[in-house]
Amino acid sequence: MTKIHAAITAVGCYLPETKLTNADLEKMVETNDEWITSRTGIKERRILREPGQGSSYMAIKAAENLIKKSGVDPKEIDLVLLSTATPDMPVAITGVYVASQIGATNAFAFDLQAACSSFLYGMSVASAYIESGKYKKVLLIGSDKMSSIIDYTDRATCIIFGDAAGAVLFEPNTDGYGIIDEYLRSDGIGREYLKIDAGGSILPASAETVANKQHYVFQDGKTVFKYAVSNMADVSEKIMQRNNLTHSDVNWLAAHQANKRIIDATAHRMGVDDSKVLMNIERYGNTTSATLPLLLCDYENQLKKGDNIIFATFGGGFTWGSIYLKWAYNS
Repeated sequence: MTKIHAAITAVGCYLPETKLTNADLEKMVETNDEWITSRTGIKERRILREPGQGSSYMAIKAAENLIKKSGVDPKEIDLVLLSTATPDMPVAITGVYVASQIGATNAFAFDLQAACSSFLYGMSVASAYIESGKYKKVLLIGSDKMSSIIDYTDRATCIIFGDAAGAVLFEPNTDGYGIIDEYLRSDGIGREYLKIDAGGSILPASAETVANKQHYVFQDGKTVFKYAVSNMADVSEKIMQRNNLTHSDVNWLAAHQANKRIIDATAHRMGVDDSKVLMNIERYGNTTSATLPLLLCDYENQLKKGDNIIFATFGGGFTWGSIYLKWAYNS
């Protein structure tokens, strides 16, 4: 029986118009461009300013961009997966609304949350659905309005994050293109180092939690950095070894855009030259679930059919992993 792989056949993205530069942040908190750039590689990030709009707004825009570019009929989409750490609201699943708004009326939909690894985990889920043979078109979207959970008086976090969305379409492929292998990991030790204290079932929202700013992201930067550097590099090296890939076999590294130093360390461990590293953190910052599809969107014209791409992420929880994918088309 011919092996079915889940191949990416189209990409789309959306970026809010408003730019928040390092110069802007210098006026808000005690920081400067040199400090931010040297430690993160970030120069600016996008912020969704439209009133009353959340992650679904950007997800819809990214999906519509993919549909327009690819010509796919939304009614042919079987499943819409929304990877996000910032859903529009609790309980009412954001992905369901997105599917309805883009006309994917024959699809079922749900959200997937694994912090900054949400999109990578979503790739694994999409692949499993495609490989099962039950579904032919799976739309995976990563969308996060991180500005909604960031304290812009906290210089440790406000310099890092931005808002954006990206989307990819997965379809079956029997010619050896698509997701070849995955290595996904998690460890609950990370629960205390990257989190939002309030708003969940342990500490519901109250006047006190709002006053104490407990609905914003807290990050122990040094600890998260240490785990991210070692774990993201480990899984990337592991997936190369499992598939007998040398550094010359890898055409591209698509790493989560959290910190340029983490990306550089991962590339170094893999032995991959800088020219093979997809990077846009300077312009967008860390857009959480959107970083990987944004890379594909920005570099789509450079990706060639048959290219070997290693994806790698690290996120809160902790969650991390790597996926080996063989690119399926020329733009």
